[in-house]
Amino acid sequence: MPMSFLYRLTPCRPTLGFDATPAEQAIVGAHFSYLQALLAEGKLIMAAPAADYSFGLTIFEAESEDEARRIMEGDPAVQNGVMTAELIPIKIALLRGRA
Repeated sequence: MPMSFLYRLTPCRPTLGFDATPAEQAIVGAHFSYLQALLAEGKLIMAAPAADYSFGLTIFEAESEDEARRIMEGDPAVQNGVMTAELIPIKIALLRGRA
Protein backbone atom coordinates (compact mmCIF):
# COMPACT_ATOMS: atom_id res chain seq x y z
CA MET A 1 0.00 0.00 0.00
CA PRO A 2 1.46 3.38 -0.97
CA MET A 3 2.65 5.72 1.76
CA SER A 4 2.51 9.52 1.53
CA PHE A 5 5.55 11.76 1.69
CA LEU A 6 6.41 15.40 1.40
CA TYR A 7 9.69 16.85 0.32
CA ARG A 8 10.33 20.46 1.11
CA LEU A 9 12.55 22.24 -1.38
CA THR A 10 14.67 25.24 -0.45
CA PRO A 11 16.37 27.25 -3.21
CA CYS A 12 20.17 27.56 -3.14
CA ARG A 13 19.70 31.30 -2.58
CA PRO A 14 16.66 33.38 -1.56
CA THR A 15 16.43 35.29 -4.86
CA LEU A 16 16.56 32.24 -7.16
CA GLY A 17 12.88 32.62 -8.12
CA PHE A 18 13.57 36.13 -9.39
CA ASP A 19 17.07 36.11 -10.84
CA ALA A 20 17.87 32.56 -11.96
CA THR A 21 20.68 32.27 -14.45
CA PRO A 22 19.92 30.63 -17.80
CA ALA A 23 21.57 27.42 -16.52
CA GLU A 24 19.43 27.50 -13.35
CA GLN A 25 16.31 28.19 -15.43
CA ALA A 26 17.06 25.08 -17.49
CA ILE A 27 17.42 22.99 -14.32
CA VAL A 28 14.17 24.37 -12.89
CA GLY A 29 12.50 23.50 -16.21
CA ALA A 30 13.82 19.93 -15.90
CA HIS A 31 12.53 19.89 -12.30
CA PHE A 32 9.06 20.88 -13.54
CA SER A 33 9.16 18.18 -16.24
CA TYR A 34 10.22 15.64 -13.59
CA LEU A 35 7.20 16.56 -11.47
CA GLN A 36 4.93 16.33 -14.52
CA ALA A 37 6.22 12.80 -15.13
CA LEU A 38 5.49 11.86 -11.50
CA LEU A 39 1.97 13.22 -11.97
CA ALA A 40 1.49 11.17 -15.14
CA GLU A 41 2.71 8.05 -13.25
CA GLY A 42 0.07 8.65 -10.56
CA LYS A 43 2.67 9.26 -7.84
CA LEU A 44 2.45 13.05 -7.46
CA ILE A 45 -0.43 14.41 -5.38
CA MET A 46 0.57 18.09 -5.57
CA ALA A 47 3.51 20.40 -6.03
CA ALA A 48 3.56 24.08 -5.16
CA PRO A 49 6.09 26.82 -4.64
CA ALA A 50 5.51 29.47 -1.98
CA ALA A 51 4.22 32.70 -3.52
CA ASP A 52 7.57 34.34 -2.69
CA TYR A 53 9.55 31.31 -3.97
CA SER A 54 11.19 30.87 -0.54
CA PHE A 55 10.39 27.14 -0.58
CA GLY A 56 8.37 24.54 -2.43
CA LEU A 57 6.35 21.50 -1.38
CA THR A 58 6.01 18.24 -3.25
CA ILE A 59 3.50 15.73 -1.88
CA PHE A 60 3.58 12.28 -3.39
CA GLU A 61 3.09 8.56 -2.81
CA ALA A 62 5.72 5.83 -2.78
CA GLU A 63 5.80 2.18 -1.79
CA SER A 64 8.57 2.73 0.79
CA GLU A 65 10.75 5.40 2.34
CA ASP A 66 13.64 4.16 0.18
CA GLU A 67 11.59 4.73 -2.98
CA ALA A 68 10.51 8.14 -1.67
CA ARG A 69 14.14 9.10 -1.07
CA ARG A 70 15.07 7.97 -4.59
CA ILE A 71 12.24 10.10 -6.01
CA MET A 72 13.37 13.15 -4.04
CA GLU A 73 17.04 12.64 -4.88
CA GLY A 74 16.14 12.06 -8.54
CA ASP A 75 14.69 15.57 -8.83
CA PRO A 76 16.97 17.51 -11.22
CA ALA A 77 16.85 20.59 -8.97
CA VAL A 78 18.21 18.51 -6.08
CA GLN A 79 20.71 16.58 -8.22
CA ASN A 80 22.15 19.82 -9.60
CA GLY A 81 22.28 21.72 -6.30
CA VAL A 82 19.79 24.40 -7.32
CA MET A 83 17.58 23.33 -4.40
CA THR A 84 18.06 21.30 -1.25
CA ALA A 85 15.36 18.91 -0.09
CA GLU A 86 14.10 17.39 3.14
CA LEU A 87 11.98 14.22 3.08
CA ILE A 88 9.10 13.96 5.57
CA PRO A 89 6.71 10.99 5.85
CA ILE A 90 3.14 12.31 6.24
CA LYS A 91 -0.37 10.99 6.79
CA ILE A 92 -2.99 12.78 4.71
CA ALA A 93 -6.03 13.27 6.95
CA LEU A 94 -8.25 15.29 4.63
CA LEU A 95 -8.04 15.87 0.90
CA ARG A 96 -10.68 17.32 -1.37
CA GLY A 97 -12.05 14.58 -3.60
CA ARG A 98 -11.18 11.84 -1.12
CA ALA A 99 -13.64 10.56 1.41
